Amino acid sequence: QVPFLARITVNIDPSGCEGPEDYRSDEVGITVTAKDHQKRGYLLEDASGRYSPKQWAIKAKELYDKWGADVIIAERNYGGAMVKAVIRAAGAHVPFREVKASRGKHVRAEPIATLYSQGKVRHYGRFPHLEDQLMAFSTSGYKGDRSPDRADAMVWAVADLFPSITA
Repeated sequence: QVPFLARITVNIDPSGCEGPEDYRSDEVGITVTAKDHQKRGYLLEDASGRYSPKQWAIKAKELYDKWGADVIIAERNYGGAMVKAVIRAAGAHVPFREVKASRGKHVRAEPIATLYSQGKVRHYGRFPHLEDQLMAFSTSGYKGDRSPDRADAMVWAVADLFPSITA
């Protein structure tokens, strides 16, 4: 049972995917995360998949409504201002924040791994694909076959929920 949640975010790691049939591109990472009043983080949902830009924007808005989220957060490194424009074009006139990666994926993931080891982040359900990506990180980098799209969306989210540890 998830306790009362103080903050809920929908998080997007966009890719160049054109839709469900595009297996050349990485998936679009889409997660829902939250933080309770005891300062514990939760992964609530992993809705990552192969979506066209319009499809992932609609999915993000659906998740925003479903969970009563506070904000949609998206990485802007891939596509820059396109991310916000796609969200707005899909009718998602909701609070939105872009984040920009300036460090490597495994460097961004290290503080999040610390939170997990301290028991400050929990999963509400099972997320085998995302958990496989998280386990493929090491101090020497990411050892997966493809981009850690799901994990990257979740890492951005937890960094937003715990700014003091990731600053």
